Amino acid sequence: MHIEKEINEITGFKNLELLAKQVVEGFISGLHKSPFHGFSAEFAEHKIYNNGESTKHIDWKLFAKTDKLYTKRYEEETNLRCHLIVDNSSSMHYPKLKQFNINSLNKIGFSVLASAAIMNLMKRQRDAVGLSLYSDDYEFYASEKGSERHHQMLLQKLNEALLSSKEKTQTKTYEHLHLIAEKLKRRSLVFLFTDMFQSDAEAEKLFEALQHLKYNKHEVILFHTFDKKKEVDFDFSNRPKRFVDVETGEHVNLYADNIKQQYEEAVQNYFKEIQLRCAQYRIKYVLTDINESFNKILTTYLVERQKFG
Repeated sequence: MHIEKEINEITGFKNLELLAKQVVEGFISGLHKSPFHGFSAEFAEHKIYNNGESTKHIDWKLFAKTDKLYTKRYEEETNLRCHLIVDNSSSMHYPKLKQFNINSLNKIGFSVLASAAIMNLMKRQRDAVGLSLYSDDYEFYASEKGSERHHQMLLQKLNEALLSSKEKTQTKTYEHLHLIAEKLKRRSLVFLFTDMFQSDAEAEKLFEALQHLKYNKHEVILFHTFDKKKEVDFDFSNRPKRFVDVETGEHVNLYADNIKQQYEEAVQNYFKEIQLRCAQYRIKYVLTDINESFNKILTTYLVERQKFG
């Protein structure tokens, strides 16, 4: 009964696929003014011809227009494998929302829509995508495939993640990353959306788990997902407030202004430490403020995809 009540109160995205498509199309139209200009034109249907390849699939009509050699792509052709990992722990459901749209997102909502947008780009490029969701449990795993049926199933699972907020559950991200590393057999681009909330003792274990993924020759991109206004700038009115740890239930009563400076310094130092450790392990680190657009996410995908040989 409690679950039914929660589902009635919280609604996911009304049409996640359509929203992701709109995000991507807005992004692609912006590419015309960027260094990716050539990339955006019909990139779902063509790829650049490489010397030594068969000439039978060259699109000669396009050659006549552009003076460049492109070959046509076909439905069954898969160019890349990508695995999306989304942290679905209690802290990712901050701030609490009842409805989700592009102007109303919390950390999990942003991660879900960003993942769906990456999937839309991948579908256009005939790439295979897999998905892992975890909280205190390893909630869902699907290996990389490129079919439409698979794509629809992953969209459904992403949308369901918005409804599955668990109260006061502590998440050991490193345990789940080790499990995922064991499951990923073929070299992939791995995108991880997480707010990096864990204890100091677990930070070392988390980087060991990220190393496990790197050891298996995967390229790992960490989207450090946070609400800058609330979680970094500590933008709260200076009235007495109760701040509650969403993963343990512990709370403290205080005036925000009394600890604002101390808090901001601690957060900045923590972010710098994560950034340094990622550089040390050659993990791409992307600061991901949920109040910004998705362009940084999609640009990162395109850049990493081009580098991934």
